[in-house]
Amino acid sequence: MLGVAAMAGTLNGALALGDWAARTAPVADPTPVIVPIAPQAEEVEPEAPPPAFQFAAPLPGRVINSPFGLRQLPWEENGRLHEGVDIAAPGGAAVKVAADGVVKATGLSPSYGRYVLVMHKGGLTTLYAHLARPAAGVKRGAYLHRGDTVAFVGNSGRSTGSHLHFEIRKGDKALNPTFFLDRSFAEASDLPLKAAGRVSRKVHKATVSKWPPGVLAKAGAAGGVKLARLKNGRVRATIPVATVPAPAVPAVSASVGSST
Repeated sequence: MLGVAAMAGTLNGALALGDWAARTAPVADPTPVIVPIAPQAEEVEPEAPPPAFQFAAPLPGRVINSPFGLRQLPWEENGRLHEGVDIAAPGGAAVKVAADGVVKATGLSPSYGRYVLVMHKGGLTTLYAHLARPAAGVKRGAYLHRGDTVAFVGNSGRSTGSHLHFEIRKGDKALNPTFFLDRSFAEASDLPLKAAGRVSRKVHKATVSKWPPGVLAKAGAAGGVKLARLKNGRVRATIPVATVPAPAVPAVSASVGSST
């Protein structure tokens, strides 16, 4: 009995010692340690720079009815270079400037009628002719943003009906506007100057709805005029211009020629 009592006492002592050790041992902090992590910057691709040259159509949605290139009017004996494009539009339609630029000149020419000449970077110029009038505030030195109204369609000068005559030039060289309209170019080296400067040997036969004053009368006096009215209301004519040369038309400036 004494042995059993001694063993029980030993066990109770061991349990008491274990309980004391558990109560006196340091307890770990249950709160987790948060280690701050530096945020990593997201890799963002650099934005492409805006194009250096952007061109808009001067009459959006309108049709070119007389292209750039060699063209022969009914009263002309041979074809001559049509240095721009003719865009059909009713009188009074708003004409938009094709690119950012500064107005170089406005005026009245016997051939172009009322016109506006705008300078652009890279030595380019645009010409808007046969106008009814320039827009308000459009005068020499005025700065225009692409798409601003520069003028209104008319029928002034040596014109054969209400339309806009539109040119693009590099210096004195006429360029085909269709290579530029509604297009953007990243750098000056991307401009299609060589392609736009080519002139096809094909002569475009023009038909007109209105004759310049005096042309038909002079041709009629020479005799042999053949007129044919087309279904679209325009007139085609064959005139013996060999004996009735077309009247000389002075140019607006060294960089501005004659047009219809």
